[in-house]
Amino acid sequence: MMSRWSPGKSLRISRLGPPDGRFLFVPMDHSLADGPIVCERRFHELVQQVSAGGADAVVLHKGRARGLDPRVLQDTALVVHLSGSTSHAPDADAKILVGSVEDALTLGADAVSVHVNVGSDTEAEQLADLGAVAGACDRWGLPLFAMIYPRGPRISNPHDPSLLAHVVNIAADLGADLVKTTWSAPLGAMADVVSSSPVPVLVAGGPADGGDLAVYAREALAAGCSGLAVGRRVFGHSDPRAAVQELAAIVHPTPSHTGRGPAEFPSRPSPSRVLAGSR
Repeated sequence: MMSRWSPGKSLRISRLGPPDGRFLFVPMDHSLADGPIVCERRFHELVQQVSAGGADAVVLHKGRARGLDPRVLQDTALVVHLSGSTSHAPDADAKILVGSVEDALTLGADAVSVHVNVGSDTEAEQLADLGAVAGACDRWGLPLFAMIYPRGPRISNPHDPSLLAHVVNIAADLGADLVKTTWSAPLGAMADVVSSSPVPVLVAGGPADGGDLAVYAREALAAGCSGLAVGRRVFGHSDPRAAVQELAAIVHPTPSHTGRGPAEFPSRPSPSRVLAGSR
């Protein structure tokens, strides 16, 4: 079958995970919104630990990525996050673009990510930004990872499965290749969200006190999830490398999970694929 992606995008998507079609992402873009996640002298070490633990990709802002020794990411893909806001703003849900596809390409990124809050006061502008970045990604052959959430004054239940199905389809309609959203309540209802989407869906793993992460991971995969994207519950762990290793063994249960190759995406991505985790 003919691929739905350009050769360049297909190549970069293959770098985001091994051929089993599952993914383990670790977002570490939180310092812009909330402040440092670790002291500066430990950040490089943290990325090393996450990579050594078996993460398929890390998500960073362009400045953090620029300061890393490239050898740290020799076996881990780089996703450059293009959106930002801070907790000090009048509206922390008002995400704006703080980087470009061209910025990411100069850093050797394998993908970019964009954050959209559906139901926020600036939803229209955020949707326009997502569509514009999707166009640039298609022109440059760079995968687009959309982080899209029901979040804002018009949202009463951000974990409503029908609402989650709507937001992931918004991202797909605007050109995202992978989509991340919040979890459904109950978690098993994510199966309905996934079945509605033409692109793989990444679901946030729940609150920080959401219980045993390994148990959550297994439940998410049993509900049809095809991976994890875990941020705070990795970099906030007393042993980030061990946390990632445990998750990698669940996401990629075969010994070959560290290999790279063409991801098992069909020409029309299977709606049964989900990426699960928490930022």
